[in-house]
Amino acid sequence: MLVKLTSRAWSLNILALLHQGVPGRQAPLLAATSASRTSFTSSLEHLVELKVLERNPGHGHPLRPEFRLTANGAKVAEIAYKIVEAVPDDREFALLRRSWTVPILGLMYTPQRFSMLKSSLASITDRALSTSLHLLETQAWLQRDIDMSTRLPFPTYRAVNKGIEIHRAIELSA
Repeated sequence: MLVKLTSRAWSLNILALLHQGVPGRQAPLLAATSASRTSFTSSLEHLVELKVLERNPGHGHPLRPEFRLTANGAKVAEIAYKIVEAVPDDREFALLRRSWTVPILGLMYTPQRFSMLKSSLASITDRALSTSLHLLETQAWLQRDIDMSTRLPFPTYRAVNKGIEIHRAIELSA
């Protein structure tokens, strides 16, 4: 679910805002996210497709509908809120909007090898995983260690700093 949810840049932010009580109309949500109208609309439609949001029947205008969380959406919104709350800085939040950041950090319950992460995230490409790991390491949310205990040394990745906070937000809510 995290992979599907984070495939649109503003999905986590929209869910977190709805969890906080921001009205489900497009104007207040759009203003609170500072997203472009196109990417915001794409994220909103994606959340409706995932059945975590639905149009609020009898409310809103046909061209400016009002949305509400579904029962499943309320649970997901709570997780999204905890994840977004862990990263209040807008510059760092840009990394959270990337597709694979949250799913990778969700798997960091123990140090992980590249191949373990790849098999756990079946649809990710080697390049996407490598790029995401590098960005997370650069941001100091992951640490790359070289395990020299075997004949062939191999890198392992583990969550540190904000990466641990995000992982805990995902893990405690799961």
